[in-house]
Amino acid sequence: MADIEDFRRLIAGDHGLVVVSTLRDNGTIASSVVNAGVLPHPLTGETVVGMVFRGGIRKLGHLRKRPYANVVIRSGWQWAAAEGRTELAGPDDPMDGIDAERLRLLLREIFTAAGGTHDDFDAYDRVMREERRTAVFVHPDRVYANPGQ
Repeated sequence: MADIEDFRRLIAGDHGLVVVSTLRDNGTIASSVVNAGVLPHPLTGETVVGMVFRGGIRKLGHLRKRPYANVVIRSGWQWAAAEGRTELAGPDDPMDGIDAERLRLLLREIFTAAGGTHDDFDAYDRVMREERRTAVFVHPDRVYANPGQ
């Protein structure tokens, strides 16, 4: 049986690149590639998969209507998937307990959990603010991986 640590171990293998899938209004699947990391939820401490999405994208609309996602990570021939309900925290998706300053730091935390580094976090913060970036959390109700993981 796989767990979230199997997912976390693969993050360094390819810069935290994952395929995230959500459901469109018509029931078809929408997938894209983003960076993700594993970190504690900012309010509960529960281990979650965190991602950062640009404001205004369709995928955020999907998650607002159907807050559930599947996230798959791979490194070489190893892969793991985490799926579960989602939560959003951002300028267009306020979360009780997350103010603008906490959101600024949270976007950095997700970025570094995905293996990201930055020479100028002030510039990073400015871009995140200008692009209305949103933190996306997947609560991993189910984690599975290929045999031998």
